[in-house]
Amino acid sequence: MSSRRNTDVARGVLFCHAVPRSIVPHVVWAVRDVLGGQARLDFAAQPVARGCERSVLSWTHQPGTAAALVSKLRVMPGVIFEVTEDACNEREGERYSFTPTLGLYRATIGIHGDIVVHEDRLRAAMAGAHHHGVDLADGIRHLLGEPWDTELEPYRVATSDTPVRVLHHVG
Repeated sequence: MSSRRNTDVARGVLFCHAVPRSIVPHVVWAVRDVLGGQARLDFAAQPVARGCERSVLSWTHQPGTAAALVSKLRVMPGVIFEVTEDACNEREGERYSFTPTLGLYRATIGIHGDIVVHEDRLRAAMAGAHHHGVDLADGIRHLLGEPWDTELEPYRVATSDTPVRVLHHVG
């Protein structure tokens, strides 16, 4: 008998911002593996990354699904994505962002959708700034995911008339 309550359900969104066309079937298989085969991803051309596709999927599954999706997707070459898992049932939410140039970013998300930076992470940023003689504000920007937001923004706002040159500032 499972100790999990029937109300222990997580909800989130998977944003596949850029997936090389040759990798699309592997992404679909990985997502279906995590979500039990029920996922339907509709891919369309990603206008800011030639040769890539994009898709968005809202999901409902068990808690920890966002982390499971990240584990499957982050090893795929050239895939750029974000995954969120909403806060619910007294659990904090999560936001993951991944780009090949920056790697993985993870944030805790509060019930109002804002990033929560826990005390231990702030203390580590302060100690690191002091030890390395760097600006604490840069450490805080990193904790808030600003480098990832900057790199991902062209993908988030991409439309069919977005020029491909938008991406050239990345990397």
